[in-house]
Order: sequence, then C-alpha cells, then structure tokens
Amino acid sequence: MGAAGETFAPEAPKLCGKCPRLVGFREENRRKSPDWYNGAVPSFGDEAARLLIVGLAPGLNGANRTGRPFTGDYAGDLLYATLLQFGFACGRYEARPDDGLQLVDCMISNSVRCVPPQNKPTPEEIATCCGFLRARIAALPNVSVIVALGRIAHDSTLTTLGCRKSQFPFAHGAHHEVRGGLHLFDSFHCSRYNTNTRRLTPEMFHAVFAAVRELLPATPAKPSRPPIGRTGP
Repeated sequence: MGAAGETFAPEAPKLCGKCPRLVGFREENRRKSPDWYNGAVPSFGDEAARLLIVGLAPGLNGANRTGRPFTGDYAGDLLYATLLQFGFACGRYEARPDDGLQLVDCMISNSVRCVPPQNKPTPEEIATCCGFLRARIAALPNVSVIVALGRIAHDSTLTTLGCRKSQFPFAHGAHHEVRGGLHLFDSFHCSRYNTNTRRLTPEMFHAVFAAVRELLPATPAKPSRPPIGRTGP
C-alpha cells in the first residue's frame, strides 16, 4: 500500500511498480506477447465528463492487450454498444484502440489499473490502486454520476470517497446519493461469465444506463474536450 501522505496522479505510469505480484505478471505477459500493451491501462474518455464508469481491472486479452479499457473482450462489446445506444459514445466500436470511437460526457476507468492473474486482484492491490482512482475522480470537475461495474468497483469507489460501505450496500440496479449531489449506480459486471449465466442480461444492463440518462440530460454529439487515453496500437 502507498505510504501515508503519498501523492497520486489520475493515471498510473505504464510500468507502475507499486504491486510486485502485478509487476511479475506483467513481465511474464510481456515475454509471451511483447507486442501487447502490457502496462497500467489509462482511463479513456472526456475530461469534462459528468459520468464516470469504474470497472474492476484490465482483462488479459482485452485492455492488457490493446491498452484501452474494455477494448478487445466480450465485456467491451456489451459496454460500448450500451454507451452508443444511450448517447454516451459516438463513432464505431471495432474492438481496437484506433477505431475512432469517442466517449461523450463519459470516462471509463478501473479500480485496479494492471491486469491481475485470473482477473483477481488482492485486497492490498485494490487498496494501493485506490490512490489513482481518488485522483482520477478529483480531476473530473463535472462528475456527478459514477457507475460501478461489480462489487469491487463499488467498494473501491466508496473507499475512495470516504464513505461507509454499510450505508450504501451493493446491489444490481441500486442508486445511491453518496454525497453532495454525487450519485452512484451499481451494476453486475458485464463479463462474459455473468452474461453467459444470465446473472446479467443486456436488458438489465441497459436499465442501469437508462436510469443514468434520466439523471443526465442529453449532451452534444462530440466530446467538449479531447479524450484522454491510448489511441494508437
């Protein structure tokens, strides 16, 4: 865990060295697939966004390969199709970071920025990366809605905001006003496992974003500021 008083930037350096287990896994993946991104994946989206989506961690064959959150695996297929449907994205999603897709009034980040073995970060790794999430939220001056994809993202967001988890229990479709007009919506993670088992259906996922769209009036078709995040191969 980071030292007391340590300062975090909104984005981790690509070769972040804070979590030894994740560093080792990253180096192993780099040896196997040297042309992959293999680093701490930066957030993607609009710096003026009112909506922040928080996921768990980069997928091994998705964001860890492409360098853009939720890009290159099934979870991204469902997430980006949903964002396009509800006007939080424009362009075409083609599962690669140079597809030209833009997020509109929206940013996507992760609780843990580096891919963990078996997609399971340890509690210490989650706690360490909370510093980056805290800085990311603080750097979004207009954020008023956060969508947490899964319990880990929900808990990390509450920890980052200094909120007690017992006051805001996780449940799919839950809507919490956590502080000062900041709203937190919960969804089961849009992973292939959850959708294959029907724990999460596209209709359930769409319902969460329909509720978010009711809270956030529609915005112009293009981001108001240039997007951040990796855009090249």
